[in-house]
Amino acid sequence: MCCARLIGQWLSGRLDQPFVIENRPGAGTNIGTEAVVRATPDGYTLLLVASVNAINATLYDKLSFNFIRDIAPVASIIRQPLIMLVNPSVPAKTVPEFITYAKANPGKINMASAGNGTSQHVAGELFKIMAGIDMVHVPYRGTAPALTDLLGGQVQVYFATQGPSIEYVRAGKLRALAVTGSSQGACRNNPISRPIPKATLRAITTLSRTQRRRERCLSTLGRAKTPRRLSHSLIAARSTAEMWTNTSLPPPPCG
Repeated sequence: MCCARLIGQWLSGRLDQPFVIENRPGAGTNIGTEAVVRATPDGYTLLLVASVNAINATLYDKLSFNFIRDIAPVASIIRQPLIMLVNPSVPAKTVPEFITYAKANPGKINMASAGNGTSQHVAGELFKIMAGIDMVHVPYRGTAPALTDLLGGQVQVYFATQGPSIEYVRAGKLRALAVTGSSQGACRNNPISRPIPKATLRAITTLSRTQRRRERCLSTLGRAKTPRRLSHSLIAARSTAEMWTNTSLPPPPCG
């Protein structure tokens, strides 16, 4: 949401049009997506999507919309890694140490996610498969309650987005073991990504090949059949691209 507000602010100034940010949470983003699908395809209703929107196509048997058919792409906004976080009570300071600990305690480690089918959930399941460990998935209704229980020790590990997690890591309330993705610099303005080794460690070669794609992506999409001239205007505004370096706005936080 903070990313949407920053982008909306920038586009408002660029296009001389107000951008109203409306939060429509619930059902793994399906409520917000359906609202855009039902909107008039006039280019004035946009959708900020993440990886979960694509995942939902395989997760839900019945949806009231076809994401590929009903939504049209406008621009890619941001690509960011996830952070592998553990409660400080977990006796592991590296990914290999965590794997060793998990193998010694099968089924006893609770893995939080922001909900079934979210990028955090998929990243955790991929990690379980590639590392050959058994953890219990505990889905929450969003990042905030997942972090609350991670802080409290009810769950022990969470593949989290960076924004909500930074201060807890800095304060020593949570321990960051690794950053997923193809590079640590995916959020170059975020200092948390610099000192942490990538989850694609040499110790787990197969994990390296797969986790490098386990990044969280945000894109702007509009209703299908949106007039091309409006889509092109938005694309042009987004693509005058170094949009963060050419304005006084700070880079969007990764979260």
